[in-house]
Amino acid sequence: MDLNFDVLQKLLMENSSYLIQAFIVVFGALVIDFIQRRVLKKLLRRLEETENKWDDALVLAISKPLSLIIWAAGIALAADILQKSTKAVIFSAVQPIRDAIIVGALAWILLRLINNIEKTFIDGDHEIDYTTVDAISKLLRISVIITAALVALQTLGYSVSGVLAFGGIGGIAIGFAAKDLLANFFGGLTIYLDRPFAVGDWVRSPDREIEGVVEKIGWRLTCIRTFDKRPLYVPNSIFTTIAVENPSRMQNRRIYETIGIRYDDVSKMDPIIQNVKKMLQNHPEIDPQKTLIVNFDSFAPSSLDFFVYTFTKTTDWVYFHKVKQEILLLIVKIIESEGAEIAFPTSTIHLAQSPETGHPQDKTKPPPR
Repeated sequence: MDLNFDVLQKLLMENSSYLIQAFIVVFGALVIDFIQRRVLKKLLRRLEETENKWDDALVLAISKPLSLIIWAAGIALAADILQKSTKAVIFSAVQPIRDAIIVGALAWILLRLINNIEKTFIDGDHEIDYTTVDAISKLLRISVIITAALVALQTLGYSVSGVLAFGGIGGIAIGFAAKDLLANFFGGLTIYLDRPFAVGDWVRSPDREIEGVVEKIGWRLTCIRTFDKRPLYVPNSIFTTIAVENPSRMQNRRIYETIGIRYDDVSKMDPIIQNVKKMLQNHPEIDPQKTLIVNFDSFAPSSLDFFVYTFTKTTDWVYFHKVKQEILLLIVKIIESEGAEIAFPTSTIHLAQSPETGHPQDKTKPPPR
């Protein structure tokens, strides 16, 4: 026992200088990390006072990953010192791990930078398409992750060419097994490129029972909030096979109504039409650049019908109905001002007159005797 203790003590005495050096390196990493945290914190406070938000995004992106890089470099350097003294094989594996960690930290910086830039665009007053920003950020994240993974594998001693070859052969098998998933992925890519709708748009499909407000466009599903507040999850591949209407992008809303007056008011039809047309032409909420028609249309069974065809300036659904209500009430006042009445379904019975008395003929028969 005493012999073993003496041997251990001898080893410690021989390698004490190396242990001190390794400790100094680790302690130095601790000090450097502490200093960089304080410096970046003060720098961020100053940058927040400026109008430029891009430098804020960069500083926020490198703060935490930089600590990881410092510690990875410090521990690897300490391990290198211990390897020279002990000749232990285990310390030789630290260097590739250090390189892989640094690659991962750099990828982490890029991912955080992409997230911060995306948030800056969304929170700012930029006139941009948020759907496009989301698509670009997702593509950049995927590119960074794939690139970092390949570089890390190469750093750890794996052949990237072999991985790529295996990925090409495996991609064929995966393509057959996950064709629906790939169809949804490319359907989402088509939405991002063609942009038939964006987040926040009201969409509907005449081919399917799909109608609501787009909440999120993912790579596999699009979430639509229906008007009864239920979430509707639609696979992206569906949008490549159906027609989609986007009422949010309409330029105007249409008023198309048919109104009937009594047959007794046939002489008042022309002034009514002229006054209604004049009212619409002068109304501040009617778009004079669009089609405006007010015409006598048909002889209906119990009314003389004329139709109103015009477009409002507003596209807001709630305000449109307020404008439409005002227009219809004004039409009612015009009809009443001309002494006419709006017709309602009626039936008129004409009885044959007796030639002698001029009264309706008595069709009753005398009772049998």
